[in-house]
Amino acid sequence: MRIYKVKDYNELSRKAANIISAQVISKPDCVLGLATGSSPIGTYKQLIEWYKKGDLDFKETKSVNLDEYRGLGIESDQSYVYFMNENLFKHINIDPKNINIPNGKKEDAIEECKRYDDLIDSLGGIDIQLLGIGRNGHIGFNEPDTSFIKETHCVKLTESTIEANKRFFASVDDVPREAYTMGIGAIMKAKTVLLIASGKDKAEAIKNSFFGPITPNVPASILQLHPNVIVVADEDALSLV
Repeated sequence: MRIYKVKDYNELSRKAANIISAQVISKPDCVLGLATGSSPIGTYKQLIEWYKKGDLDFKETKSVNLDEYRGLGIESDQSYVYFMNENLFKHINIDPKNINIPNGKKEDAIEECKRYDDLIDSLGGIDIQLLGIGRNGHIGFNEPDTSFIKETHCVKLTESTIEANKRFFASVDDVPREAYTMGIGAIMKAKTVLLIASGKDKAEAIKNSFFGPITPNVPASILQLHPNVIVVADEDALSLV
């Protein structure tokens, strides 16, 4: 595991974008595992800037997203499909056919989860998986549990995650209570995992995930067993270690 300590969010975003750019340049048809939330927005802005300068080409690149709220479709401006289009996809030349996100409108959870796992396998797995981290140590929507769930699954969101995400909705009552999320298995099979964290509110999660015991009660702690993890975190996020 490599941990890069950076000064602030801007430096974090640039460092993470550098790592992803190197992957795209070295393997143009790579599979990028992508994340949503506030943490990667700066990284995506940097990638867009370099694309517009002609430094990056995404026409052969494939993407798989970590998760999607159950019940939200592409028509919802709170869906992760919408988030990814607004913050990355519509600004670069990625082929829409190469974009993959769980279908939040799919009612049959078992069928949708199997479809997504089969899809990832058909692409040959993920070359680099970008992750944020929740205050409770969740990655994707893999919440604290009594065991690590390997497969893509439908999860009931914890109150802390609902509270953290309510800022993206009109009210807390509008936040979906369930989500489809890539499982720990697919994340762990990624060739490289790139986790980014910014702010003092992530310091406890970073400490517990990478400097504490491996436990499903802190989902990100499983990354201690991954052979190629890169953590890019600012001073505040690393303030407890």
